[in-house]
Amino acid sequence: MKEFFGLLKGGNKPSLLAAIVNTIIAVLKGVAFFFTGNVAMFAEMMHSIGDAANQFFVFIGSALSKKSPTTRFPNGFGRVVNLVCLGAVLIVAILSYETIIEGWHHIQHPAKSGGLLITLGVLAIAIILETFVLYKAGKEVLHEAGIADAKGLAPLTKGFVHLNRAKPATKLVFMEDLVATSGGILAFIAVLIAHFTGFLQAEGIASIMIGLMMFYVVGRVFLENARGAIGETDEQMLNHIAHLVFEHKDVKDIQKLAVIKEGEFLHVELVAEVDSSISFAQADDIRDHLVDLILHQQGVQDVTISFDEDDGTTHWKHVSTRPDTLPTE
Repeated sequence: MKEFFGLLKGGNKPSLLAAIVNTIIAVLKGVAFFFTGNVAMFAEMMHSIGDAANQFFVFIGSALSKKSPTTRFPNGFGRVVNLVCLGAVLIVAILSYETIIEGWHHIQHPAKSGGLLITLGVLAIAIILETFVLYKAGKEVLHEAGIADAKGLAPLTKGFVHLNRAKPATKLVFMEDLVATSGGILAFIAVLIAHFTGFLQAEGIASIMIGLMMFYVVGRVFLENARGAIGETDEQMLNHIAHLVFEHKDVKDIQKLAVIKEGEFLHVELVAEVDSSISFAQADDIRDHLVDLILHQQGVQDVTISFDEDDGTTHWKHVSTRPDTLPTE
């Protein structure tokens, strides 16, 4: 139990913050729906419940993924976060379906809801809180991408650009809260339209749109974490590490280089060719230098390096120009 709580300290902080905030929002929306019967508020309540459950499980998964390798699991637990994310999106998928069904029912049988000020007030509070969480998630995205001094609106604007460099848990939180913020604004507008124009179906349409946005997150997160659970190559980091290896004067060629995503971490395997005339001690020094260099690259957890003698044939033709420098730890 002590080890478990110790692991929780290393869990993904944006997902924990998002889980807490969305729980509060879900309670507020639930109370508002109880008193008003507003279908757009129902959609938003379901969305917040799904997000809160999702992000809580992701926090637990990200913490457990940092557990040290054991004899039974020598490759570690990095992919646990991918498996948890896959399970978590099922919750969102179910709630998305219920949201769409409720919206369609309201379009077919529109009913006027009351408590305009309660509805708008709760939605406004939710939008503000969701925007706050989105901003924090955006800052974490930029931090994980190695972008320093993210001030002003940078976490919201640049977060999209560097989203692929973020950890699975952070990426999920950013996407979910982006949809949550957009959904809150959409529901707010729908309530105003229904109240002032009498077009009551607007709330049902908003509910369906919110449900479809939730399904988009489900699809994207499912595909990304399915690839992560199987084991996916990080092409950008592979390119980067290849250039770092070739910068060493004693490395003549690369026979094999694999950079595999293990949840939030990277596992690197390298087979390099060196001159056959170097001594064992020199080869050991080269290995120590490369291991230290690669381990200092962002996200790299472990490195396996072996050598073979240079056969005079070029094996590595992956890149010809140096990629943009990636952040180090």
